[in-house]
Amino acid sequence: MTVSTEPTPQLARPALADLGPIAQLRAGRLARRLPQLYVGLVLYGVSLAMMLRGDLGLAPWDVLHSGVTRHVPLDIGQVLIVVSFVVLVLWIPLREMPGIGTISNAVVIGLAADVTLALLDTPSPLAARVALMLGGIVLCALATACYIGAQLGRGPRDGLMTGLHRRTGLSLRLVRTGLEVAVVVIGLLLGGHLGIGTVLFALSIGPLTQALLPAFVVDLT
Repeated sequence: MTVSTEPTPQLARPALADLGPIAQLRAGRLARRLPQLYVGLVLYGVSLAMMLRGDLGLAPWDVLHSGVTRHVPLDIGQVLIVVSFVVLVLWIPLREMPGIGTISNAVVIGLAADVTLALLDTPSPLAARVALMLGGIVLCALATACYIGAQLGRGPRDGLMTGLHRRTGLSLRLVRTGLEVAVVVIGLLLGGHLGIGTVLFALSIGPLTQALLPAFVVDLT
């Protein structure tokens, strides 16, 4: 009997597809993709609330959101929703097309954050606050992989990043860094909350999401 010495072929991992809003729905597997989208968005809102209650620094965009809350009679989740739709207006000249996940992102994350904040208090022990901060970062990466992997449209802020990348020719890394620096500076000027959690989030969210994403990308082929 002859034993083959050729390596066993590896199964290709599902890839993220670049689809328009109608094609996203026509791609099928909605019984898997829709629940995954909304679970991811809810968990994202929970992760935001965890970092806020940890009180050791927020994600860059949430530094902006927390700063805005000091000047308007809105909770941070409500501010997040308003800012999301303002960002969507900026999509128009960039010719980005929203999907069902885009609109859901703008609404569901803010609602989930406010509900979680109503149920979760800020703990006194520093160790508990650190645990909330670190747990929030990891949960955010998991949530991001979950909703992006559903392939039902980019979130408003991600779409702004990719739109600017396409229109300017600058690298995604440079565009993302520029946007996050800008929103942190504006947030600080408005009185937003910057801390060690902001730095840890900025350094770790990309690698964590990249590591988790392959497990959640739904194969549309």
